[in-house]
Amino acid sequence: MSAGKEVSGGMKKAKKPRAFWKELPILIGIALLLALLIKTFLVQAFSIPSDSMQDTLQRGDRVLVDKLTPWFGSKPQRGEVVVFHDPGGWLNETPTPEPNPVQKVLSFIGLMPSAEEKDLIKRVIAVGGDTVECHGTGPVKVNGKALDEDSYVFPGATPCGDRAFGPIHVPKGRIWVMGDHRDDSLDSRYHQNLKGNGTVSENEVVGRAFTIAWPVNRWATLPVPATFDQPGINKAMAATPAALGLAGAVPIVIWRRRRLTGTRNPR
Repeated sequence: MSAGKEVSGGMKKAKKPRAFWKELPILIGIALLLALLIKTFLVQAFSIPSDSMQDTLQRGDRVLVDKLTPWFGSKPQRGEVVVFHDPGGWLNETPTPEPNPVQKVLSFIGLMPSAEEKDLIKRVIAVGGDTVECHGTGPVKVNGKALDEDSYVFPGATPCGDRAFGPIHVPKGRIWVMGDHRDDSLDSRYHQNLKGNGTVSENEVVGRAFTIAWPVNRWATLPVPATFDQPGINKAMAATPAALGLAGAVPIVIWRRRRLTGTRNPR
């Protein structure tokens, strides 16, 4: 009897599984936390509010923007489509719609594009150290190389649109951006009277738009057009490291020659 009592007393009652409705708030909290982390550090959705990037992007498209690689030092590159904060004065005349409470919550966690933030989306045409220009009916030239923009500029639009410019030297740490619909884009060309002379600081760039996520029938990636890989377009920038290397090598060669001369002709 005592043994039976010991066995009976030693048995533990199995815990009842927690009811699903009790687990649900925890699951929702974890999901919201993950969504917030993803939005803050990895990927964020943005809505296209205008026609400035047609035909690449249409009004109402949702794009996904890579926010991770800039944390590792990635800089905007020519040909990329990027989202950036208003550098100051670019969107002064554009009214910002007042979002409802649900939109505010969804945009905060990254499930919906923010309606309050003043962000723009354009294509990077030139980066720090480049010289960019466009005259007459084009083409746009970067470091003296003409861009073949037929694959992305809106059909019927000219490369310069109605605003010729340059040559403009893009300062280090800044970019020159243009919309693909050159006749309907208030881009770098139209803000040369502001701070930065139409260029945008790399610090204002949120990230690169890499895919159209919505609507489903518009799904597509946003690759860099081949024209930005043409030979010679990096010539100006590529020459800089070579020149620095040569400048650094000259003193070493002179020092070495003097050392050898001193060894052969001791005083």
